Amino acid sequence: MSTTPAPRRAGLRERKPAPAPSPDDAPPKGKRKRAAADSDSDEDDDPKPKRKAKQSPSAKKPRKTRKTKEAAEDAFDPQQAAKESKINADNPIFNAILNPAAALQSIAEAFLESLDDSPNLALAELINCVLRACGCNESLNSDQAVDYDGVVDVLDDFTEGLKKEQNPTTYPLTSKLPVFKKFRKSLHEFLERLITAAASLGTLYTSELIPTIQAWVIAMSSSQIRSFRHTATFVALEVESALCDVAAAVEKEAEMTARQREGEKRRAKNNKSAGDDSNKNLEAKATEIRGRRDKLKEFIKDFIDGLFVHRYRDLDPTIRADCTLALGTWFTKHPAHFLDATYLRYIGWVLSDGAAAVRLAALKALTGVYSQRTYAPQVHHFTERFKGRLLEMAACDVDATVRVAVIGVLEHLGATTLEEDEREKVALCVFDADPRIRKAIGPFVRTCWQELVEERLVGHTKKVVKEDKERAGVKALGGVLVRWGARLDAMDEADADDEEATEDGEPRTNKRKAAEDGIVGVVEKERNSRAGMVVEALWDEVEAVSDWETLLEVLILDHSSAASAEDGPARRGRPNGKAAKASEEGSVDEAWRLEEEEETVLIEVLVASLKHAQAIAKKGEDETMTNDITRELIKGLPRLLVKYQTDQNRIANILSIPPLMNLDLYLEMRMITNYNGLWDDIIKQFLSHSSPTVLGVAVLALKHLMAATSLSNANSGKIHELEDELASALRDSVAGRDEIEVAGFDEDEILALGALCTRLRLLAGCRDMTEWMDDDEGGKQTSAWDIVSALVERGRLGYKEEAYMITQALNLLTTHLMWKRKRMQSIEENAEPSSEEQRFLEKCTQQRDSLLEKLVEYAVGTQSNTAEAVTRTAFMCLMDLHTLFGSAELILDDEVQFRCAGYVQAEIERYAETLVEPDQPDQEEEEDADDEEKENDDGEEENDEAKKKKGKSKAKKGKARVVKEVDPNSASQLLSEYSFIELTSTFLRSIYVRILHVRHAAILLSHYGRLGSTFDHFAKTIMEMLREEGMVNDNGDVVVVVINQALQEAFTMVLDGIVADETNVVQLAKQLAPAFLRRGAHLAVLNKLDVQYIVQIQTASLSWIAKRIGGYESTGNKKALRIAVTFFKALIPLLSGIQARDAMKIKAHMDQVLAQAKVEVSATSKAWEPQRAYEKRLSTIMAKDKVPGTKGRKAKVAKAEGAGETSSEDETDLSEVEKLMEERDTPAPEPAPRPRPRPKRLPKKAAAAAEKPADDPDPAPDPATPRPRTKTYQSKAASKSPTKARGNADVEDPLSPPARSQSPEDAVTTPVNKKRRRPEDEDEEEQVEGSVNGEDEIPASAREATPAGDMQIRKKRARH
Repeated sequence: MSTTPAPRRAGLRERKPAPAPSPDDAPPKGKRKRAAADSDSDEDDDPKPKRKAKQSPSAKKPRKTRKTKEAAEDAFDPQQAAKESKINADNPIFNAILNPAAALQSIAEAFLESLDDSPNLALAELINCVLRACGCNESLNSDQAVDYDGVVDVLDDFTEGLKKEQNPTTYPLTSKLPVFKKFRKSLHEFLERLITAAASLGTLYTSELIPTIQAWVIAMSSSQIRSFRHTATFVALEVESALCDVAAAVEKEAEMTARQREGEKRRAKNNKSAGDDSNKNLEAKATEIRGRRDKLKEFIKDFIDGLFVHRYRDLDPTIRADCTLALGTWFTKHPAHFLDATYLRYIGWVLSDGAAAVRLAALKALTGVYSQRTYAPQVHHFTERFKGRLLEMAACDVDATVRVAVIGVLEHLGATTLEEDEREKVALCVFDADPRIRKAIGPFVRTCWQELVEERLVGHTKKVVKEDKERAGVKALGGVLVRWGARLDAMDEADADDEEATEDGEPRTNKRKAAEDGIVGVVEKERNSRAGMVVEALWDEVEAVSDWETLLEVLILDHSSAASAEDGPARRGRPNGKAAKASEEGSVDEAWRLEEEEETVLIEVLVASLKHAQAIAKKGEDETMTNDITRELIKGLPRLLVKYQTDQNRIANILSIPPLMNLDLYLEMRMITNYNGLWDDIIKQFLSHSSPTVLGVAVLALKHLMAATSLSNANSGKIHELEDELASALRDSVAGRDEIEVAGFDEDEILALGALCTRLRLLAGCRDMTEWMDDDEGGKQTSAWDIVSALVERGRLGYKEEAYMITQALNLLTTHLMWKRKRMQSIEENAEPSSEEQRFLEKCTQQRDSLLEKLVEYAVGTQSNTAEAVTRTAFMCLMDLHTLFGSAELILDDEVQFRCAGYVQAEIERYAETLVEPDQPDQEEEEDADDEEKENDDGEEENDEAKKKKGKSKAKKGKARVVKEVDPNSASQLLSEYSFIELTSTFLRSIYVRILHVRHAAILLSHYGRLGSTFDHFAKTIMEMLREEGMVNDNGDVVVVVINQALQEAFTMVLDGIVADETNVVQLAKQLAPAFLRRGAHLAVLNKLDVQYIVQIQTASLSWIAKRIGGYESTGNKKALRIAVTFFKALIPLLSGIQARDAMKIKAHMDQVLAQAKVEVSATSKAWEPQRAYEKRLSTIMAKDKVPGTKGRKAKVAKAEGAGETSSEDETDLSEVEKLMEERDTPAPEPAPRPRPRPKRLPKKAAAAAEKPADDPDPAPDPATPRPRTKTYQSKAASKSPTKARGNADVEDPLSPPARSQSPEDAVTTPVNKKRRRPEDEDEEEQVEGSVNGEDEIPASAREATPAGDMQIRKKRARH
């Protein structure tokens, strides 16, 4: 024991000289870093030099050393930490761990010294430290620490104490307090140093250190308290990790001893006496090592069996993740013991854990294993067993971080471990939507690509040079991309099979042709996006992707040549400029000969690579990069255009290259001839192809050429040549036909005219061609406008084959008028236009009116027989022209507007049919039956006839409902959605600019929540328009009409079974509620809609739904009745902004219309909960204005009896009564008195209550209702009532039984018919409705005999 303090002092002396070079450094950092070197200094046996080293800094700068030491001591205050954490500071080990400046090596050595002196006390101190780490302030004594049999009982006592605490303290491992910021790291370091020092001193094997730790932490790890369980698990895992380090060192020592024994045996042959002594020493050492190794194995096994096997599947994912990470650490620290199937299987099991953190921990553990190639034999069985799970995680795990980690594991597995099919499955992640996944898969793809390059060059007879590898790399890249693309296409075959050949007798191909270029090119753009993803992901990994020069060189070669490649190697070293010559000579080596599919893919990669090279160029280098690309393309682009001019997919990609060039270099390099040749090549492709995709990119290329101002002379000549060719082609296509409107055209001529109109439309979209369109060469020729207009006239014939041609012609004429409108604006700004300008205006007006007439006829005409695509295009052009010229010049009459709205409604219904979701009629019927059973719990039974009807309706529903499953991500569905959103957005824009009346917006609102999120965004725009109409334009009637129509149409679809439930209607109401008021900062109301319009919306909706409910009630359709009642949910959000008297009016109207519809509202049925919630909301609003008044009355009681309100309040209320009387001057005819339906059911529910005398003058008030306050209102009302009879009636009213949820205002209402009483269970109803105000029900006869105005007046007077 005397030797133990010496190494510790030596270690401390080594740490002191460290601050000498920089005495101003902060001591906490220095001490912690210097403490890490204590274990290395323990072997030094010369203390004197270290003592001098310790004194030298203080001798030089004593003041700074003392100051630094004091600062280090002041940096941590145990009492302050205890105050913040509510954990006692009575444990020195715990305080040292909390102190960032503590030397943990010294603390560990001091503990081991005290362990030798007083074992029990030291062990108790260590266990108490663990308890403090758990957030527990209880302590153990020396006897309890070593009483292993009483561990469970002691922990149970501690646990019960923690449970009784109202505010249990957080424990350090999870606490966010600054004092615990480094606690986990410090605790890990202390335990590691403690076990290592104990092993070096032998205390680990001779003391009860490990058994005591095991006894307590294993028991604590099964505690119900999370802090105990988590902290104990962490301590055990850290101790186990330290034991692994010690065990690995013992294993190495055993191996070294074994080698020494072998050497001694060989030397013993020559010297037997010396050999015997040495062998005995080595044998004794080996025996001692075996003893230590067995002891360590026992310790390790106890921790695994007692703790790990239980906690790796703990309910807390944090504990599971800690166990998994620790196991990965043990794999690398002690592979001889842990790298076995027995432990590897735990990692495989947690790969399917529900927590992403646990799966990520398992993958980190596997990364450490697979990164060591020497471990491959041990993990082979595990790899084969769980490889499928790893592949599944890489492809479709929900967490992107986990996918990135598993891709790293698969990369370490190596290409040899995975089959070809498995590698392709992983490599498909290069097309993933998440850029992190694409970036992570780069190294894996590089490995696969390098193997393919080596395979391509195997057997090459000549010496392989760098250019050969580059070309072979391009070939390998093309090959893998083709295979991966084919696999992706195969995964989407199911979507392609859903395509139908025809729909409504019209080929779908015509519909797609009628779409815009962006719609038609979705598939091509998707393929280009694949290439873009590949380039972005592999730019830094695969050289063939970033080497666009080699890509261009290989693509220029003629890969169709079958000539021998014997002379190929002689020309491989030639520069890119000679590649064409090599191609002409047919010298293409088989190592880089491309297939057709590979050429197509590599062209896409080339375009994406050029774009990416420009995008990532640094600032100041982008111009240089563009110039380098242009110089190569000046020579290579014409060859590409000539080589691939017949393939529309390839030529479309090549035509997208010219916009990437700096055309000014043609002038700087004096290559105008080459520039003119580029013009000719692009014009040739523009005139020879008919694909909208090719024509679109060709027009973009022409636009880029025309933007080169330095080459304007060449541009002007070439564009006029193009216009002349187009004019000649247009006139030749209709030559020899006098009446184009009715002339006959064959199929080829129709296709040619459609392509020609498309070229003209696209060219007119980027260039003003109005003069070209109107040019008739002095009357010698027919103008292009007249020819195209004649083609448009053919739309009346209704030929579906000509639909594409006519749609393009309509778009061309509309674009022509747009250009003219631009010039008209400049002319109209002049006060006196010239005669030429006047003729221009007249001609423009004539052309506009002529086109508008055709558009109205085709879009919404009643006599036209146009195709669907023509109708759609005509509608959009009609809206665009009216928007362009404005409502001041063009006005759509109401009839046309309603026709337009009807057309949009029909298109919405047609699109909605493609979104039908699978039904589950059986399940719905079961739910309906369950609801009906609950509703009929009062004893009523459904008759046989109703059951028969129900069975028939169920059978009809099962037959009539046709399910169409549509993939929303399929190409056809995306095209359909794009077309639909384009149409509806055009309709909405026309409403927004007031081309169409705002009331037509209800068509869009009624389908809210049914057609996708993009469509639902329209509701916000419409809400803003309604807010403007109601608050700014003072046009609240429009707001009423739009909201009522939208709600009624939306809910009608619910009633008809088109929409599943009322959720969409409720959400629509919430979206429209902000139209009633505008709020500013701090929710202050800036402006609001007149409340009368809100009341109109409520009353109109109530009247509508009451009729529906009454109809269902009369026919006994309980299912429809239950659905109809849910409409009240949609009315609740629309109650914002109303006051108490408005709520009273709405409630009175609701009661009236329900009574007129002979609807009996059940107070207990679950089906009527929406109505009760709506009524409760009204009652809450009515009660808001009375709360301040109540306080006022109580304050005034001392001054005057019965005076509950001030005179000003009385006058205000009387004025409100007068207003209501004025509103009642022209009431609707009073309905005849009818008995309320509700009392009819009363004898069935409470016969005894019904027999109660109705004329009892003073029945006892219900204890659940506050009667005294109600009587106070009655006395005041009686004293101030205009008529005594009415006042007396009001006084008697509170004595009648209260009804369903009402506000205090309803406690005194109309005169009571005492012969009709509602003897229902009031307590039960008020409990269901949540009311505590004790309101009275208005009798049926009195309510029906009294108009709404009288009812409101009497309520007001009763309050005073």
